[in-house]
Amino acid sequence: MSDSLKNKIKVVISSIILKICYGLNRKDVRGRENYLNSIKNGYSVIIAVWHGHLLSIVHDLRHEKVNALAGTHKDADLISEIATRWGWTMIRGSSKEGGEIAYKEMIRSLKKPGSILFITPDGPTGPRRIPKPGIIRAAQTTNAVIIPTSVHSTKHWGFDNWDRFYLEKPFGKIYIEYGAPIEYNKSMNQDNCINDLIESMKKIEKNNLHYTNNDKN
Repeated sequence: MSDSLKNKIKVVISSIILKICYGLNRKDVRGRENYLNSIKNGYSVIIAVWHGHLLSIVHDLRHEKVNALAGTHKDADLISEIATRWGWTMIRGSSKEGGEIAYKEMIRSLKKPGSILFITPDGPTGPRRIPKPGIIRAAQTTNAVIIPTSVHSTKHWGFDNWDRFYLEKPFGKIYIEYGAPIEYNKSMNQDNCINDLIESMKKIEKNNLHYTNNDKN
């Protein structure tokens, strides 16, 4: 059996497993109107979630037309191929490899009104929960809005590398909150924007965790 065929089988099986794992969870999604209304008003949006929680958003937005940034390292290959299988368009690149080409592709996609770009601001290699400058530059250059996004779940596996990467177990409940859109214009200091994004991500996580802990259903 060729390596190409083995890889295709691996992608198909992994895709099925993920659909089963996430499909057997109940889901509570709040704030979807934040990115939908932005799109309706002609903005492009950047959905931002920390790297450790990316799978829940890939599954939640699997029916949307999404461009997504992923690293070029081998660990990102499988998720990228699954996302492509689900209809996403992947942009591969990182600060270490293919970064400028990937950035140009990001800008090209965001210049189309109403487009969605998915980014893990701290990916693909960390440091954990510290945004890379590219997300701010892209938003400032294209006038796209950033949607800070949070995920919590009642049942999950956690895998440690440079961050804590989560895979949700079946028969739990996944809580997703899409936050209010954030705009950063070109005149704003980038370091201040990064700090503001960190605080916005903390706020949406706190809101989502509070809701999760008080949900009686």
